[in-house]
Amino acid sequence: MKKLNLLAIGLLSMSNLFAQDISDALRYSQDEIQGTARFRALSGAFGALGGDMSAVSINPAGSAVFSQSHISFSLSSEDKNNTTDYFGNTEKTNDSQFDLNQFGAAFVFGNNNRNSPWRKFTLAIAYDKTKNHNNSWYAEGLNTNDDGNFSNSIASYFYDYADGKRLDQISAFPDESIREAYSDIGSIYGFAHQQAFLGYESYILDAVDESDDGNTLYNANVNSGNFTHRYSYLATGYNGKITFNFATQYEDKLYLGINLNSHFIDYQRETLLLENNTNGGVVTSIDFGNTLATTGRGFSLQLGAIYKITSQLRLGLAYDSPTWYTIEEETTQRLNTDKLYDENVDPINPQIVNIYPEYKLQTPAKYTGSLAYIIGTRGLISFDYSNKNYGNTTFKPEADYTDLNNGIDNVLTSASTYRLGGEYKVKQISFRGGYRFEESPYTDGVTVGDLNGFSLGLGYNFGNTKLDLTFDQAKRSYQTPLYNVGLLDTVDIDQVNSNITLSLNFNI
Repeated sequence: MKKLNLLAIGLLSMSNLFAQDISDALRYSQDEIQGTARFRALSGAFGALGGDMSAVSINPAGSAVFSQSHISFSLSSEDKNNTTDYFGNTEKTNDSQFDLNQFGAAFVFGNNNRNSPWRKFTLAIAYDKTKNHNNSWYAEGLNTNDDGNFSNSIASYFYDYADGKRLDQISAFPDESIREAYSDIGSIYGFAHQQAFLGYESYILDAVDESDDGNTLYNANVNSGNFTHRYSYLATGYNGKITFNFATQYEDKLYLGINLNSHFIDYQRETLLLENNTNGGVVTSIDFGNTLATTGRGFSLQLGAIYKITSQLRLGLAYDSPTWYTIEEETTQRLNTDKLYDENVDPINPQIVNIYPEYKLQTPAKYTGSLAYIIGTRGLISFDYSNKNYGNTTFKPEADYTDLNNGIDNVLTSASTYRLGGEYKVKQISFRGGYRFEESPYTDGVTVGDLNGFSLGLGYNFGNTKLDLTFDQAKRSYQTPLYNVGLLDTVDIDQVNSNITLSLNFNI
């Protein structure tokens, strides 16, 4: 009963204050194929080509390929289809969105000194959406994964958090409101104790000895058996970056460039689980809702080079530094059970916004090698290979995230991406296509599967103005646990992401 007197003990366990997990590390470390229609039409295989505003995001030397100053902007329509399978029951959802996903300008300055080997240099600024978080899915089914100890119930989530914690640290004082207790427990002990508090105060859990404030043993008021689950997931937001680029051409064969990138994160998520059972326990219905709001800012740099081996063959090399993010998160929670209703007690809805300590996230570096073959004035074929070791993702301060960082190192792995694109020109019309394959970032290859995607596009050259249109589609499968503690049963998700992109480009 001495929560405030135990403040020092709570501060010694700062890791318990945080609610981050491996999915957060991956969410902000992965990029998508975004950008101009021409870039997307070649599935992003632009590392040795340049001459496109979004190509600068792959290899910063690409802006020096422009012969004239250049402006482009792109509109994109995204359609995301999710098919979920939960214990044999299939559900489908669809989301569509239309927005401005890219704009930028490159300014080319020629060198008037004809004796200098430095032919020209470019300055460019560009905005690119690097990942779209808009996503929703719904799963419903009868969870029959009964092992005799209610592990297939959300009650196991609260039980696992409560197990071993003192009763006086997860319960309200006699004269304390739910709102006050939830806030104080979160401030002093952190996220894990708050979850245990929700389970205890909602009657999902009972203490083995209610008279002992030091009790650390609990029983669940949910009988084992089968449970009907209805789970909804809704996310919005995006990752984006603003790039400041400098590039130069040395003689007629070498292009060099550097990008300074300012990154930002805007992510919101809401989940809701409705659980029902006919197993005869004290609690037969649970309604558990959570929201998360994340904002972040970060910095990275890129170095790149393009070399003309021959007049037709080009080689590209690029290095992407880690992105160093500073991230802030806020959460809210609510919980209701039929036992609360029977006792004429309001649902637990503290209406408290949990504001977590600011933390740092360092994403892994990426290396890209590219080859392109130019077929005169008729077309080209291009190939990119890149590699990123997701196991190097690191939460900081590292002393506060030792277990999580070790888990990332064990669960995530190095993943390669292969991109192939081609273009063929007939007078003013360009026909384009591409294919890409991304390996799973997980060592099991299942939690997030491999990605397969293709693209088709058309372009029309009006002279100093170009209009491009592209359709691209990517497929990926996921095995997503409903929760990372207790209720670990997964939903199988097959996701198909289809996009139509329209770009307008100007030479100035």
